[in-house]
Amino acid sequence: MGAEENIQSLGIALPPAPAPVGAYVPYVLTGSLLFISGQIPLKEGNMLHPGKVSRDVGVEEAQECARQCFLNALAQAKEALGSLDRVTRVVRMSGFVASSEGFTDQAMVMNAASEMAVQVFGEAGVHARLAIGAAELPLGAAVELEVILEINGG
Repeated sequence: MGAEENIQSLGIALPPAPAPVGAYVPYVLTGSLLFISGQIPLKEGNMLHPGKVSRDVGVEEAQECARQCFLNALAQAKEALGSLDRVTRVVRMSGFVASSEGFTDQAMVMNAASEMAVQVFGEAGVHARLAIGAAELPLGAAVELEVILEINGG
């Protein structure tokens, strides 16, 4: 099964690709790599669970944010490629978690996005990853996610 079929079987509806919130492009395609700019957990134009994790946002809510960030990244990829079936590998994810002082479970938050990558892409979804605690993220987001994908020529 390809990624497009997997998404349907999971009952996932991709959101529209969010517009950039600054002076940058949502993705850059170069050679066989697609770099997707940082995605925040916007859902239907609203910020999902804003604030700092552990103070304002629980871990489960932050994981929901990480999944929404990944869905937004997939929406960007589909816009760039026409079909997610062109993705041959999730190369790397960089996750940033707005963390209150003393919170050290950033990896647990980002696991939600990593697990979704495997659900969508199978073995090709296994990737390298970075999970960092941040003092603040754009627009009060609890999570931000950057994704690098390898693609075929299509």
